Amino acid sequence: MREAGLRVQPNLSRFTVASIIRTFRNENRVERQRHHGGRGRLFTDVQETAIINMVLANNAIRIREIREHILNNDTIFNNINAVSLSTIQRILQRQQVTMKQLYKVPFERNSNRVKNLRHDFVERVLEMDAHVIRHEFIYVDEVGFNLTKTRRRGRNVIGQRAITNIPGQHGGNITMCAAITQNGVLHHNATLGPYNTGHMLTFLDAIYTLLVPDPDQEPARFVVTWDNVSFHRAVLVQNWFATHPQFVVLYLPPYSPFLNPIEEFFSAWRWKVYDRQPYARMALLQAMEDACGDIEVASVQGWIRHARRYFPRCLARENVSCDVDEVLWPDPARRRDEA
Repeated sequence: MREAGLRVQPNLSRFTVASIIRTFRNENRVERQRHHGGRGRLFTDVQETAIINMVLANNAIRIREIREHILNNDTIFNNINAVSLSTIQRILQRQQVTMKQLYKVPFERNSNRVKNLRHDFVERVLEMDAHVIRHEFIYVDEVGFNLTKTRRRGRNVIGQRAITNIPGQHGGNITMCAAITQNGVLHHNATLGPYNTGHMLTFLDAIYTLLVPDPDQEPARFVVTWDNVSFHRAVLVQNWFATHPQFVVLYLPPYSPFLNPIEEFFSAWRWKVYDRQPYARMALLQAMEDACGDIEVASVQGWIRHARRYFPRCLARENVSCDVDEVLWPDPARRRDEA
């Protein structure tokens, strides 16, 4: 016995070897039995699933409210007379349910009216794609910026604040208007103060000059796609499209920023501005202009493909809960680029 113990493990005693051999002879096993004893599980798998479903149905539910539902439910939880908050918390952690910041979604976002508008929008886009005359989509939007906007997160030693220096006065707001196409950033213009109808007409004239330098070129239609802000629907803007027949306007449905790839463009563009750390208004203006040149064409094309991935869901009139990556793409099959 002692020699067998030394061959298997130098510290294994002969008594342990004898116990293993005896167990093998009597019970025909060598592995250790599962540990028994202590208090058993309070909830079954079905009951734990019911608890998770409470959270999925109401993301704002509190643990105390979950306990009240459990104690008042005589159908699924008929064997539960008392349960602690810590027990419910452990169940949620085991099921990978954690506390998160609530994402506020307007009630109208997935109303039947909005889903029908999304359906009609996608159908219109697909009709233009299939048209004999080539249609090129131009995505236009505006965003504001000022000196106090900077990164919101940083790092420092535990117990010390993460600090960044900003000007005491944020200065006037600067509005950046940009247009992107399948070929990258088409045009951009930064203006002190808010954008209005006059600025938009000047911006459209600049786009027209870039895209239609020669009236005798190959026929094409340019589709300006933007949101429903008031000056986009101004009479002067409508008259501009009437006098420029090569341009067509297409309005995005409400509560549908995921259909506009320029939203992701501005998200990436902000970081480029932050990296330049502007501290004077004119320096900020230059930083906003220069940051547009840092956006690669491949990135813009990827954002356009990502927006089009929502087309099947819009045609099916499905609910869309968040702007981008609403469930962080849990299904690997949905991560593949079908374009």
